[in-house]
Amino acid sequence: MTLSWTLSRYLAVQFLMSVGIVFGLCVTLGFVIDIVELLNRTAGREAVPLASIIGMALLKLPNLTEKMMPFAILFGAIWNFARLTRSQELVIARASGVSAWLFLAPALAVSFVIGVFMTTAYNPFAAQLVSRYEELEARYIRGRSSLLAVSSNGLWLRQGDEKGQTVIHALGVSDSGLKLRDVILFIYEGKDQFRGRIDAKVATLEREKWRLEKAWVTGPDRPAVFYPTLDVKTSLTPNQIQESFATPDTIAFWDLPQFISQAESAGFSATKHRLHYHALLAGPLLLCAMIFVAAAFSLRLARLGGAARLILSGVLTGFLLYFFTDVTHALGISGIVPVALAAWAPATTALLLGMASLFNQEDG
Repeated sequence: MTLSWTLSRYLAVQFLMSVGIVFGLCVTLGFVIDIVELLNRTAGREAVPLASIIGMALLKLPNLTEKMMPFAILFGAIWNFARLTRSQELVIARASGVSAWLFLAPALAVSFVIGVFMTTAYNPFAAQLVSRYEELEARYIRGRSSLLAVSSNGLWLRQGDEKGQTVIHALGVSDSGLKLRDVILFIYEGKDQFRGRIDAKVATLEREKWRLEKAWVTGPDRPAVFYPTLDVKTSLTPNQIQESFATPDTIAFWDLPQFISQAESAGFSATKHRLHYHALLAGPLLLCAMIFVAAAFSLRLARLGGAARLILSGVLTGFLLYFFTDVTHALGISGIVPVALAAWAPATTALLLGMASLFNQEDG
């Protein structure tokens, strides 16, 4: 039997309403928690305007909603299926010959469309806003702005003190930014007064200094001078360089492949970014998997009349999924398992377990 368009549209609308309500509650709760966290982080620093804190929370909110969407789909679907069963609508549909698989089709279609939209359109928007959030976080909380940028023509670093600043360009990097090759240092006094440049074959970051090898020092009014080795003071540390590397959340889905290629060409490890890219690709599948997991729990428990057990099972399932995702991603980042496997494993596992449970209930 095929599902009529009227019934399909009705089920899709009911599912969207349930997910929308749950999603709205999750977003509101996450927004309030985020504001409280930002207030705590800025408490010991110079007064940060409340409007700036609220603005930072709003900038981070789209990124937060991306992470919340699978759980909103899970809990919304559980609530939707339990509500339809309690109102006897599911019973009537089953009596008319509609199987559980047809009954889930509208929710699966809606979830897949939401997943594609979140990955292709919503993620670039969220990445742009969270990038701005990290800039404000660096200004108000960490007390420094980003130091590092990777582009198609090499690596750019910036260091400075009260006397001026130095802009560093390198064509290649190794040891996660601790050793640079084909380096140029542009030295400025004050804000923008150019004082000279240093060209070096290799620059190695040591304690409070760059050790330059085969360095040529030139200035506006003096000839070039060659130094076999030359030390240049710096306040940079390895942690500052690595923390300044663009986080995966700040890069849009469409820009990730190019960024990964550029980062790896420059000598940086882009494992986190590759993992994030595959996780975004797996997003629509994960949302569809949530439908099967929700149906496996809600249909069975609704028949047994256990509302409390239904809620508890949903919460435990969400927690286990979150924990399993964290474990697989950690294994992927550490290199123990392939990145693609680590990114696709949560969605695939949830999908297979949900389908197997539903097969057992309906056809077993």
